[in-house]
Amino acid sequence: MFASLTDKLSKALRNLRGLSKLSEENITPALNEV
Repeated sequence: MFASLTDKLSKALRNLRGLSKLSEENITPALNEV
């Protein structure tokens, strides 16, 4: 259970890392993955 959550959170953070600004449009897809 925790391994799956960790994988999803890591993937979401990887997707956000390349963006210079965080906005609702950037964060929503990442939160949906988690």
